[in-house]
Amino acid sequence: MKHRRIPTRRAAIAGGAAVALLGAGVTFQTANASEEAPRFTVKTLSAPAAGTLAATLDRTLGGDAAGAYYDATSRTLVVNVVDEAAARSVREAGGKARLVEHTLSELAGAGRTLKNRATIPGTSWAVDPVSNKVVVTADRTVKGAALDKLTQVVKGLGSKAELKRTAGEFRPFIAGGDAIHSGGGRCSLGFNVVKDGQPHFITAGHCGETGSEWSDSQGGAAVGTMVDSQFPGNDFALVKYAGDTAHPSEVNLYGGGTQAITKAGEATVGMKVTRSGSTTQVHDGEVTGLNATVNYGNGQVVEGLIQTNVCAEPGDSGGSLFSGDTAVGLTSGGSGDCSSGGETFFQPVTEALSTFGAQIG
Repeated sequence: MKHRRIPTRRAAIAGGAAVALLGAGVTFQTANASEEAPRFTVKTLSAPAAGTLAATLDRTLGGDAAGAYYDATSRTLVVNVVDEAAARSVREAGGKARLVEHTLSELAGAGRTLKNRATIPGTSWAVDPVSNKVVVTADRTVKGAALDKLTQVVKGLGSKAELKRTAGEFRPFIAGGDAIHSGGGRCSLGFNVVKDGQPHFITAGHCGETGSEWSDSQGGAAVGTMVDSQFPGNDFALVKYAGDTAHPSEVNLYGGGTQAITKAGEATVGMKVTRSGSTTQVHDGEVTGLNATVNYGNGQVVEGLIQTNVCAEPGDSGGSLFSGDTAVGLTSGGSGDCSSGGETFFQPVTEALSTFGAQIG
């Protein structure tokens, strides 16, 4: 794909002025008319609304898309672009345009290189639109020859990637808002959903296999059966409730209240999010990366995840990630805990719902 690189904002302004004057025949009248060109208003948006706009612009810009993130302070969507034509499309839609070097396609290519040459247990990578790079993270288990190999691959990607370390160890948070139990351990319920008019709920795929039965208490009677489980690759599962009683579309806040969930939405970097799980209950943070790939080990590679700085621990798997009344993700795994922090990865809810043909109830 051909696109014009504009290294700095000053260059963009200067280049735009030169083109305008050439087309105007360098007359004061036309130059003044150019200065009076329509100005676009940057929209003030909620985080879920910013996610929706980001998804729309990603489709509109096509190969010129270069990522986006939510500025929580100004409540605006910042959209990366590589030329002025794309910048104008962003401004017309109400976003802030930011000129960067790499398109999403180029960063995706860096991700493919990492997948082909550096799929090493204990590593992850995700697109960071703020730095306009793929951020590669190695946990404490990556050392010696494996670390040397990873370092060389990242170095070969130049300005498209950077390498970081984390003190924790990447692992799925299996042990098992509300606790759900099976013979395989304890996880957390993600969101109640409806499929074909019948009540179901979604959780993490690594929590159990298709056909497993789940209860809401240790050793209790089954409340549902897992009818589909996808892991690795993806990390989501669908459980059909026994009976046809409707279940509320809400998340347990573990403080005597609940959060109503009315819809599902896309995550955006910078989005403030909340996680609810049966081990560590409720914790807040923000989205730090998208389209993350995590190598949990034993061949368990999961792609397309949401990366966050929200803490989680074993047993929180499958639990709810949400922003206000919008369902965003299902807890997959990560490093660290809720005393030391770390990274946590989430399966996007929208993908799970689309795959299962289900809807938020």
